[in-house]
Amino acid sequence: MTIDQHKSDLIAWLDQRFGDLSDWHQQIFDYGETAWREYRSSAWYVECLRAQGFEVESGSAGMPTAFCAEWRNGDGPTIGGYAEYDAVPGNCQAADTMQRPRDGLSVHAGGHTDPHSALGISSLGGFLAAKAMMERHDIKGRLKFLGEPAEKVRGSKPLHAAAGYYDDLDAAISFHPFYMLPLCNTTRWNTHCGVAYAMIYSFECGSPETWLTQANRNDSPIAASHASARAPGANDALIQMYLTSKSLKEHMVAAGCGWSMNECILTAGQATADNLPAQIAQIQYILRVPTIEMAERISALLDTNARAAADISHCSWRRDWVSKSRHGLANHVLAQVTYNNLQAVGAPQFNSGGARDKAREIQKSLGLEPMDQPFLAETEQLISPQQAEKELRRELPEWQQHFTSDDYTEYCWHAPTVRLYIARPALASPQAGYQYPAWVMNALGGIRETIDPMIDCAAKTIGCTIIDLLVDDKMLAAAQQEFVQRSGGGIGGKNWQAPLCDYDAPINFRWPEYVTTERGHSWWIP
Repeated sequence: MTIDQHKSDLIAWLDQRFGDLSDWHQQIFDYGETAWREYRSSAWYVECLRAQGFEVESGSAGMPTAFCAEWRNGDGPTIGGYAEYDAVPGNCQAADTMQRPRDGLSVHAGGHTDPHSALGISSLGGFLAAKAMMERHDIKGRLKFLGEPAEKVRGSKPLHAAAGYYDDLDAAISFHPFYMLPLCNTTRWNTHCGVAYAMIYSFECGSPETWLTQANRNDSPIAASHASARAPGANDALIQMYLTSKSLKEHMVAAGCGWSMNECILTAGQATADNLPAQIAQIQYILRVPTIEMAERISALLDTNARAAADISHCSWRRDWVSKSRHGLANHVLAQVTYNNLQAVGAPQFNSGGARDKAREIQKSLGLEPMDQPFLAETEQLISPQQAEKELRRELPEWQQHFTSDDYTEYCWHAPTVRLYIARPALASPQAGYQYPAWVMNALGGIRETIDPMIDCAAKTIGCTIIDLLVDDKMLAAAQQEFVQRSGGGIGGKNWQAPLCDYDAPINFRWPEYVTTERGHSWWIP
């Protein structure tokens, strides 16, 4: 039987079982669990994969919501892929054509924006379809499917990489719904994602009574009486850190260095009375930069800011790493093979049937005139990786080799890796300059009629690419030869970048999450 016949069978298999993928996606979308707290989503994947015959390690690399699933049919190549399933706080949107949170939740709860819910189910569908073909046609090889939590803070993949989970891969497939043009219905060519560092700075005011020596301290049995001078404390340190680092960011971004730095406050306050200083405060930063050198330089400046903020606020400080992820490594062989499969499958189609009807309902709810072709034209068109690269480079300086960040890049240094983008549903603007509110994209990522075409296209492309990698020995050898060449000898080679992760999983911080109390199950912010 030929490779093309294997792929035809795989596509037919997915057509027959697509209802399951659609239902499964609805489940993960409704969970809407955020970074490091994806308990139900991870458990769902573990149960599903075990039911499908995979051996599954849950809690891999010290992460409670990560997993590693394996299935083997004799000796053959090991092909890796993964699911992401973390949502974003403050983006709770129902799969509906009007703005509203999911039932029983506040607007501050988590919601899928990219959507990772569909990312994971698409990849799962491709791997399950490949497994079915391996069983049906006795194709030899091994599938390795990982659960990657906390991608929004670049969390799990550096930890998995450092723990050796990618070292035995012969090739890997990374899929993401498109989020920017021209990377839509294509694969990345040369300019892969860059470096990301994320860290949490903690400030603690452990001895406020020592801030000033009180002349009459023996007059009061209470170390910090109401009339005593009060130490600035942790809140002041955090504010000083925030303002100083904001100035740093504004000056450096304005210089056009091709990077971004964003922050969020995880914990603030903890004061027990009005005359006591805040005991602890924490702020997280994430840097997205082209090179490791830039990340190290900015991190050193942030450390300097933290030290100064602590000194003037009578606090101690520490930095805990959340992520240190490497930049990507291109593989033209695998990028082209995957794009060839996408060409055979065809781009997803949105401007017809139920998807178009749902899009028009959204436009009507926004007071817009419903459009005959409401979806962005590019979502139904293919663009070759070479052409996408050419268009992407128009926006970048010649020296910059990497752009934006995503931690799939960790796979790139352990095996030939492809980065696949399939169009997610995105509406066309009714007039120049019009921008849809953010809830629209979130809703389109949950409505079956609008998101299912992407899941279908991605699962088929991924499944067909796995078949190529398992059956076409010459192609896989060429991809591996390119990997060895680009890395200067493969893992450990002269150009190879070792994992940067030298920290434990940062799971014990006050990450936003769903909680169960006497009031029931709810988001942590009412």
